[in-house]
Formats: sequence, C-alpha cells, structure tokens
Amino acid sequence: MEKPSTLPNGHRAASACADQLAPQPQTLSQREAAIAYHFGEIMRLLGLNLEDPSLRDTPHRVAKMYLRELFIGLDPANEPQIRTFPNTYGYTQMVVEKDIRVRSVCEHHFVPIIGVAHVAYIPTDKVVGLSKLNRVVDYFARRPQVQERLTTQVADFLEEKLGTPHVAVIVDAKHYCVSMRGIQDEASRTLTYAFRGRFEEPETRDVFLRLVGL
Repeated sequence: MEKPSTLPNGHRAASACADQLAPQPQTLSQREAAIAYHFGEIMRLLGLNLEDPSLRDTPHRVAKMYLRELFIGLDPANEPQIRTFPNTYGYTQMVVEKDIRVRSVCEHHFVPIIGVAHVAYIPTDKVVGLSKLNRVVDYFARRPQVQERLTTQVADFLEEKLGTPHVAVIVDAKHYCVSMRGIQDEASRTLTYAFRGRFEEPETRDVFLRLVGL
C-alpha cells in the first residue's frame, strides 16, 4: 500500500484508509501548515507553478485567511460576549439594527455570500449594547454557511442571550455560487427570515418590515 506523503511539521496527507488518517492538528500554527500544504497540492493539480513569485506564498496566505479571518466563527472561543443591562427604562417597543454587513462563504462551493442582515428584538427585562447585534451576525457568518442556517442561528442565539421570545432576523444576500457558476445569474438575491414571538403577529411584523425598507 502506498504510504501517505509527509506534510510540514510531521503531518501526513490523508490516506484512503480511515485508520491511516493523521491526527487532527491542534495548534493554530499546525493547522495553518496543514491547510497550506493541502491548498498547495490543489494549486499544483490545477497546473499552477508554485515557484512563481506571485504564487509561492499563496497557500500560506490562504491558510492564514481561513483561520484568522473568514472562518473565525468556527472557534467557540470567538463567540461574542453578550453583556446585557436591566431594562430600567421600561422600554417595550422593538429595537432594530438594520443593514448589518454579512460576509460569509457558501459551504457547498466555498465562494462568497455577501449581503446584509436586519435584526430586531422586543426587550423584556434586559437590553443589550447595539454593536453586539452586529457581532452576533458576524460570528455566525464567519464560517462555511448556508443562509437558512445563518438566519436561524442568529435568532436562536439572541432569543437565548436576551431572554426574550420576541426576535426577528432577515438576511438579504447575494450568493456567488449562483452568480459565478451554474446558472450565472448576477441579478438575483436570496432572502431568509426568522420571526419569533410578537413578530409573528402581522401588525408587529409590518412595522419591522417598514423600518428596514422591505
């Protein structure tokens, strides 16, 4: 049987036999080295010359980008710390944060998902700093995703952390797996939503939709 090739720092390429798979690298530097190795192999299979000065460091740049930027939401240590405050002012209307930038990656083709999210909640006993809503969206977006899951994850997280059942999330995004490949439709966008609690009532939902311009 052919032996798996050796990776930097002692890692081995994946074998066809499960019992020969190398242990999952644990440290950030080990994971970067492993990703860089495998991405370099993909580039070679595409016929690219990794001795070209423009391409030589691309595998390492991609590995760093994946682990330190695009996919930081995969690490639970990066979950945003949600500090809430008592709703001492007795505010009972919706709080809306609109046009939150969404930057994600389609898990089916690993191409961008770019768009915006509109998030709202109706407080009960607690309120939260507004920037935390943006951070929650960003945390769940920065991983390989599908838009339906992203929408639900944001709604579930806010419902739990804010202690309110009244949560609304809309994601409006362009999928490059649709515009760059397959049907190559550059005009279409995808909208998904989660309406919870009072946002399921037509009157409350209509106010939210008007506020976000939908």
